[in-house]
Amino acid sequence: MKHSTVDPFPSAPCVMAILNVTPDSFYAGSRTPSAGEVERRVLEAVGEGASIIDVGGYSSRPGADEVPPDEEWRRVALGVEAVRRLAPDTAVSVDTFRSGIAARAIETFGPLMINDISAGELDPAMFAVAARYDVPYVAMHMKGDPQTMQSLTDYRRDIVSEVVAYFRRRVERMLAAGIRRERIVLDPGFGFAKTAEQNYRLLAGLHELCALGYPVLAGLSRKSMIYKVLGTTPACSLAGSVALGWECLRQGAAILRVHDVREAVDTVRLFGMYERQVSL
Repeated sequence: MKHSTVDPFPSAPCVMAILNVTPDSFYAGSRTPSAGEVERRVLEAVGEGASIIDVGGYSSRPGADEVPPDEEWRRVALGVEAVRRLAPDTAVSVDTFRSGIAARAIETFGPLMINDISAGELDPAMFAVAARYDVPYVAMHMKGDPQTMQSLTDYRRDIVSEVVAYFRRRVERMLAAGIRRERIVLDPGFGFAKTAEQNYRLLAGLHELCALGYPVLAGLSRKSMIYKVLGTTPACSLAGSVALGWECLRQGAAILRVHDVREAVDTVRLFGMYERQVSL
């Protein structure tokens, strides 16, 4: 069977559904550690219009526990297998910074997107894997790792300039490693090694990252930049996620990575209607 991969240059913005095969992701409502929960989530996400399902087996929340590679693989395999079986026409992404997990997933399940929170910093072999299998590769900005990142929020310049300059350097490395330009997607890393204020400055300057000419993935669904500012919890952060998702689209984001698929798909549809009217 020919499985769907994903066009990293979608003609219109699309929605990536989060599938956390984890017991400890920051938003409790997103945790699907069992096979039954995974299957229900896959069917729900597809039914609500997700274009991509992003399978993760290692929580990247601040201070998350280390997950051994064998356990991460068990979780990833559980999730990807469910997507391939229940929704073979839906593109699938693997959220991992380990090149061995990414390579094994591709060898086992066929072409898929790699979503790397470290842009190859935590595993230097990741670029070679993305190049060898010629798959879409999401590179995210982060400093340190999930255990240390929130202690690394000092930047020499303003956050937007830092992130844009970082990606200029990393893209050069990706291209030199053999990753094709049309396979590269950039993620500013909202919430990763950034204070709340830095997250909002980065959001305000997101268009500068989009101007580099690569699709931009925005992942701020239910994050602390929403619920801490509002004095609430991840469970009460849907409205804020929708509002900030619209702003990401307005500045040029190509992919919204979300917990709440239906609401994000509706946001993309309404934004498309708005854009058509503005262009008349």
